[in-house]
Amino acid sequence: MKAAVIVCVLGLALAQDNNVLQKFNGRFSWNFGDPGTGSNSNSKDGGTIGTGTGTGTGTGTGTGTSTNVCVADQASCGCCLMHQMIDRMKRSFNHSLTELQGELDKAMDLLKQFRSSRNAFSVALFTDNTKRCYGPFRDDTLVQYKHIFLNMGNHYDDTTGIFTVPRTGVYSLSLTVYSDAGAPGNTLAACATLQVNGRKITAPREVGMQDSEDSASNSIVIKLQLGDKVTINLPIGCFLCDDKNHYNTFSGFLLYMTE
Repeated sequence: MKAAVIVCVLGLALAQDNNVLQKFNGRFSWNFGDPGTGSNSNSKDGGTIGTGTGTGTGTGTGTGTSTNVCVADQASCGCCLMHQMIDRMKRSFNHSLTELQGELDKAMDLLKQFRSSRNAFSVALFTDNTKRCYGPFRDDTLVQYKHIFLNMGNHYDDTTGIFTVPRTGVYSLSLTVYSDAGAPGNTLAACATLQVNGRKITAPREVGMQDSEDSASNSIVIKLQLGDKVTINLPIGCFLCDDKNHYNTFSGFLLYMTE
């Protein structure tokens, strides 16, 4: 009730402004014929209220003068104008709110996709601090990295040594190998191959008798498909040595999705 009174007071003040009344006069006025005249004329948008007198029975004719509704009742006209303005503001607000809600929904969907797409891993050869070597073996062997620095998304399996690609996209992969021959003159064979679905992609390698210990590293950026298997293979004759310093590492992360 208080709100209605306030609206009408504002409307009355608005109605008393001649410029506003002239602007909205055509929208908020009506024609009504006098019941006694037997005639009734209406304008399309409202118009004026007709008054007059009539003679005869049944049908008759009448004459009169027209009076602007806003002049006759400024308070009612002002309330009407104010209600129309409020209604337009409400529709505009609701339209803007709907558009903003749509944009917010899109942003939330993108955020969910981004969060679900985050995946990265970084692992090292052994979990204990004792220095020991892995290999050499008589056959090619998949390297199972047991020390996990990071496994976001849990797509690296330390029981198999396989990283399964969770989303199609461009990935950064890096591999570092280190070995210790034990003494000068012994054969050093720090070598391994990074494979995707069994196909060799890159192979850091340091083999010889000049150094008793050495390392090699390779980093690549590659597009991978959903479900691809990324592994590290230890070729025949190669061996890796490690301790608490974690010289042998295998890491990867998604740069961006392509689908």
